[in-house]
Amino acid sequence: MQRVLQSIVVCLAVVAPVGAAAQQFTTLKGHGGPVMGLDVNPSTGQVASASFDNSVGLWQDRAPRWLEGHDAAVNTVLFLDADKAASAGDDFAIILWDLTSSEAMRLTGHEGKVAALAQSPDGSTLASASWDGSIGLWSLVAPDSAPRFLTGHESGVNAVTFNRDGTRLYSASADGTIRVWDVTDGSSRILTNQGFGVNRILLGPDGTWLAYGAVDGVTRVIDAQTGDQLADFSLDRRPILSMAHHPETHQLAVGDGHGYIMIIDTARWQIARDFRAMRRGPVWALAFSLDGQNILAGGLEDVAYSWPIALLDEFDPAGGAERSFLRDPDEMPNGERQFMRKCSICHAVTPPPSRKAGPTLYNVFGREAGTLESYPYSDTLTGSDIVWTDDTIDALFDIGPDHYIPGSKMPMQQINATRDRQDLIAYLRRVTAPKQEN
Repeated sequence: MQRVLQSIVVCLAVVAPVGAAAQQFTTLKGHGGPVMGLDVNPSTGQVASASFDNSVGLWQDRAPRWLEGHDAAVNTVLFLDADKAASAGDDFAIILWDLTSSEAMRLTGHEGKVAALAQSPDGSTLASASWDGSIGLWSLVAPDSAPRFLTGHESGVNAVTFNRDGTRLYSASADGTIRVWDVTDGSSRILTNQGFGVNRILLGPDGTWLAYGAVDGVTRVIDAQTGDQLADFSLDRRPILSMAHHPETHQLAVGDGHGYIMIIDTARWQIARDFRAMRRGPVWALAFSLDGQNILAGGLEDVAYSWPIALLDEFDPAGGAERSFLRDPDEMPNGERQFMRKCSICHAVTPPPSRKAGPTLYNVFGREAGTLESYPYSDTLTGSDIVWTDDTIDALFDIGPDHYIPGSKMPMQQINATRDRQDLIAYLRRVTAPKQEN
């Protein structure tokens, strides 16, 4: 498969690390959608965030600088060195960012969303885990050279990590297995078969142990050579969605679908803390601050949070109903409820600009589809003759965007009940109408 290589012009700036000092609770606000990935620059301490709003944020204190270039949700971001980073997303693409210039490089070749990235210890190779069932190996020395693809998993690949000398690669898959690959010849063996999909893996700094988290809530540590179980920290919460490790302080953080962060002491293999981090929804992203005194997390909220670990017991869960995409449905009228469930994660109802993944719906009635300035519509929508009215919005949700506008970026969403669609349209007419000036 031939890789398409395309240069993208982006607006970047070199920024300083986030000033989230120990003993300080910090919020990073600015994204227009859920935070899917986090990383901390090991050289500078700067935080990068990947979001459902198609962007990567670089944070100087609490002020973001945006890296724009993805055409869909960004799932992961990884600092490659002090001045370079990589990100990957639902657009099947990887982008290499030069943080000192205004240029970036787009790498394509996968046929499914890219869920995770890992860099070899010598910095020469980037590995990508994709839902197309393959692992991509990309040269960072000659980034315009053709990639290698490792295949063998029977389902999507969720995570990858190199061993200490870069000769082996570990991968985790929705097929329930963790594989070990010989990077030289591409051969592999199954290290363990969990049975349920494995979402995250993390290799210890000495290469002797590997921790993993699975769909069924299993959190285990196994021998990285034999696959034998060393410890089991499974709790009655599922799925496991994120992991982070701080070797110097022997802390392993695990995030789950119930909003909890469990911190394991890897020197004693004991649970040190178990904290309800998110009021609603999952913990999709975790990272430790450079000194290991703060834990950063992202989830359904459009905010990344940083807690001082020593004071976790003093904090209530983050996130409130006013910012959540999962507000209590009993607290809102049916039209608003339909909007929150089907539309709010991608669309704002306020005047542009908007950092949401989709265009704002402000003043949408009577607007020709694909005509809002500054939003990068698909060719399908730009070339359509659709005008947004009660009838066209009703049809959109009756049969779903994939049938009403085949080839558009809109995810499949249907509202089967006629009354629900009518209530949604009435709500949209009220909240998207231009406000009259006094």
